Amino acid sequence: MSNLVSVPKNGSLANSNSNQSFPTWSNWLDDIFNRELPSVFTSNFNTGITLPKVNIKETADAFIVDMAVPGVKKSDFNIDIDNLVLSISTEAKEEGEQTGENYARREFGYSAFKRTFTLPESVNDEQINAAYKDGILSIVLPKKEEAKQKPARSIKVF
Repeated sequence: MSNLVSVPKNGSLANSNSNQSFPTWSNWLDDIFNRELPSVFTSNFNTGITLPKVNIKETADAFIVDMAVPGVKKSDFNIDIDNLVLSISTEAKEEGEQTGENYARREFGYSAFKRTFTLPESVNDEQINAAYKDGILSIVLPKKEEAKQKPARSIKVF
């Protein structure tokens, strides 16, 4: 005759020889730490961490990085390149002076992000340029001359 052992959700084996109905400290701690957290604790909800969405397109002559960052001033962007790593960051503080201390609601404004991209060696890092228009930051990463795609050609056989 075989004994069936029930396996709880947390994956630990139950003691089949025990008639104990009270959980042990070990079982209690396992339950606390192995319990699935509500989604509000595991999501990025209200963490202040937001990364702008990026589209990267390759053409014959360049790579084009388009980043959606509405509401940011041109002067707030920091774009750096170091050892073929492109870093795009911004930090903006909303500092508005309000007089009086009897406010019902007052929210501080602060936003920051940093995105980094490792560039291929084919990028000519001396000619990178950026423009910001209508909430889209566009960075053009031109390719080195030897990396540009050459048009197809036919070769005659003699």
